[in-house]
Amino acid sequence: MKHTSYKAMDCGAAQALECVGEWWSILILRDAFLGLSRFDEFQTSLGIASNSLTRRLKHLTENGLLDRRIYSERPKRYEYILTERGRDFFPVLVTLTKWGNQHLAPNGAYVQLADRLTGKLLEPILMDKSSLLKITYENVTVQPGPGATEEVLARLATRKVKNEQ
Repeated sequence: MKHTSYKAMDCGAAQALECVGEWWSILILRDAFLGLSRFDEFQTSLGIASNSLTRRLKHLTENGLLDRRIYSERPKRYEYILTERGRDFFPVLVTLTKWGNQHLAPNGAYVQLADRLTGKLLEPILMDKSSLLKITYENVTVQPGPGATEEVLARLATRKVKNEQ
């Protein structure tokens, strides 16, 4: 199946999807957060075909989420380490996991977050940095940002009209 490019879309979510790729890439990033870094480790964890894994690792490297580093000269072997940009993806993965645990795990959470020092379980929430307001669908609205194009302004205007009805 041919991938549709989102490069031309004026949308942060679409641009993020273009950068990350697709579900295999998200699972590769998940495994990198869990400490995996070598091709064979990713392949064993995911059960993904080597040609697919090669393509996805290349994509994640080209998009600055992983660094490719040599760990063996003979034979030449590489490991894939999260970059700062890759580590910044962590809250996305946490939110996705929280949603999956809440709605798609009939026997309870598959994994949980805990404080590294105390081991106390943590409950992730999305909140505003300055006001500490919990961000929910019910208490926020979307407005144009400094990079808003005419298309974005039109989309938001349509949303505003529907909300006023």
